[in-house]
Amino acid sequence: MVARQLDEQIAGRFPVGQRLRVLDVGMGHGTQALRLARAGHQVTGLEKDAAMIAAARAALAGQPEGIRERMRIIESDGRDTGVHFLPGSFDVVLCHGVLMYVEEPDPLLAGLARMLAHGGLLSLLVRNGDALAMRPGLSGDWAGALAAFDTTARLPHPRTDPDGGIAHRPGPDVRADRLATLTATLAGIGAPLHTWYGVRIFTDTAADGGAVPDDIETLLAVEERAGRTDPYRGVAALLHLCGVRG
Repeated sequence: MVARQLDEQIAGRFPVGQRLRVLDVGMGHGTQALRLARAGHQVTGLEKDAAMIAAARAALAGQPEGIRERMRIIESDGRDTGVHFLPGSFDVVLCHGVLMYVEEPDPLLAGLARMLAHGGLLSLLVRNGDALAMRPGLSGDWAGALAAFDTTARLPHPRTDPDGGIAHRPGPDVRADRLATLTATLAGIGAPLHTWYGVRIFTDTAADGGAVPDDIETLLAVEERAGRTDPYRGVAALLHLCGVRG
């Protein structure tokens, strides 16, 4: 879903065939970064986890030379972008599944906005602080649902990977962000919210390792439609926000 939504925003903002300068902060295993490099873009991935860097490098090593030349990997947690790059160095900045692990996200976001050229796209994937009670409530965990109404602080939650998927197994406690708060933050750092989507609406409670349904394309069509439609997108597990540098 995130890839489809991101492609939609890129297609609507940049000329067809333009080779974009992309920064992927918290690239994880490099799924999105590699996908964009295959599409012809120049991609820089930042990641601090050694195991994920190794996996991303291994995946990159198996690509054709042209793709390998279009992608580089830097060990960093994204909070020192000013050390590595000049302001306005990128057309697209991705920060997917990262803010939930950052106690104070505003300085990180301000730094990422500075990396964008005029008209550049900032793509954020965050845990939805306005729908934290949905998962425990649908699972019959009434105490957990009740506790989730009044906080966006760190709570136990299944591990979320930076490519937009959620693996249903124990992971570190993570925090969440509310749409209204992030909307105000993006306006304040000069990259106001352009559009937003919900991610993982009907499928968020699917069991880990469950069989892929035969009608997977219909399932994806439903998730895609719900992710752009009120009121469904408002109760998604994750929010995909797209800001544009003014």
